[in-house]
Amino acid sequence: MNTSLEIILPVLNEEGIVAVSVSVIHNFLKDHFLDYNWTITIADNGSTDKTPTISEALSNKYDRVSHVQIAERGRGRALKQCWTNSNSDIMAYMDIDLSTQLDDLRPLLDSISQNNYDIAIGSRLINGSIVEGRSLKRELISRTYNKIIQLTFSASFNDAQCGFKAISRSAADQLIPLIKDNGWFFDTELLIIADKSNYRIKEIPVRWSDDPDTRVKVISTALYDLYGLARLKFGGLKSAQTFLKLLR
Repeated sequence: MNTSLEIILPVLNEEGIVAVSVSVIHNFLKDHFLDYNWTITIADNGSTDKTPTISEALSNKYDRVSHVQIAERGRGRALKQCWTNSNSDIMAYMDIDLSTQLDDLRPLLDSISQNNYDIAIGSRLINGSIVEGRSLKRELISRTYNKIIQLTFSASFNDAQCGFKAISRSAADQLIPLIKDNGWFFDTELLIIADKSNYRIKEIPVRWSDDPDTRVKVISTALYDLYGLARLKFGGLKSAQTFLKLLR
């Protein structure tokens, strides 16, 4: 039996690109992932434009595409809900702007289905990765933030923030209930708890094209993430590890 896979596409006011991106991903999976029983879920995270209408039309057009609406915003909230409700062997997500090349999906997913990793993540900060169109400010902030993670938590991974990740069903079942954050810090919190609890994490070098139309507010997001790191350092991580020991 083929490995079941659900790919989540968190969207917020993406009426201009959602139809094209979903079609591209759908056709790519149809052509190149015959060995996976895959589905795509568009997770509309509080859009106020035509994104919900377009997403619903896509779910009617394609048998393997579904659409869920989540009233409150927050990428972490969307992923928590979708991954918790999923019945798939592997759950993944990617940014709707297709910043990461779809050719990188194969090594990401096979790391879990073939090589028994618990989590696989795209990385823009390891050998073999290619980053195009990124401003110097964003590059410096990203590298500084990830270096803080490594120094503070002795983390084994290099890029916590790349919007290109996959997780096994068993790892998600144990880790998702422990994640407190519902926003952008969700990825970092997931990886730190997993890493310090000895889950196997595979980093995949990716080809990344920075979106010039990104709505991420770099400075405020960085400050928010630093607050999240402080929360984990001073109590949050220890509590999560204690709970995981009871489960395992």
